[in-house]
Amino acid sequence: MTAAEPQSSDPNQCATYLKALGDPIRLKIVRALQAGPLSVSDVSELLELEMANVSHHLRVLFHADIVTTERDGKFIYYTLNREFLNSRAAGRSLDFGCCKIDLRD
Repeated sequence: MTAAEPQSSDPNQCATYLKALGDPIRLKIVRALQAGPLSVSDVSELLELEMANVSHHLRVLFHADIVTTERDGKFIYYTLNREFLNSRAAGRSLDFGCCKIDLRD
């Protein structure tokens, strides 16, 4: 993972993004969401973590505006915020304007 030097005039917003991504579990969740929408239970099963733990981390990513939600019946599906996906890298990086996070394995 690499991050370009911050260029934003709002260092607080940049820090919010970086803080949200500063946890290894949240990075794993973001990488899992690169494949498409997932529910809390999907992520929990995929990463072999307790649902409460996954829910907490998804909430942090949601409040940082890194993921968005969509309801389908009783399930809520999380997806990466498309505004941040770098289309040139086919969704392999997040571009926040202040910095760019490369999500290669």
